[in-house]
Amino acid sequence: MTSPLSSDNRRRHPSSITTQSSNFAHPSEKTFASFLSLYGHKWEYEPIEFALAWNENGQPTRGFRPDFYLPKLNIFIELTVLEQRLVTKKNAKIRAFRALYPEVELVVVYQKDFNDIVLKHSNVTSEVRAA
Repeated sequence: MTSPLSSDNRRRHPSSITTQSSNFAHPSEKTFASFLSLYGHKWEYEPIEFALAWNENGQPTRGFRPDFYLPKLNIFIELTVLEQRLVTKKNAKIRAFRALYPEVELVVVYQKDFNDIVLKHSNVTSEVRAA
């Protein structure tokens, strides 16, 4: 990986900004977005791509786009529901992101965390229905 600090012409900060989209890459992202909205969090879906590697001309060649951004809390959230044995590549990107952008807060929600959230919510829903 080429360091962004080795050349002045390389952009260290986000390389692109997109508009809000409701076309989620995975159904779990739609569910997670629903939970964020339910609990009153304003969110943006994949709003920024952060460069992780650059070519000799300073153009980004690899990037990382966290799934959600919560503007009021100034935090990014990456949701990964892959089986733990398949998470190695994603974890490498997350480590690279954290090394290059230590000032940017990122929370990673893994499959177990996501399943716990869904289970907790379904238990609360069941209790409300029973009452």
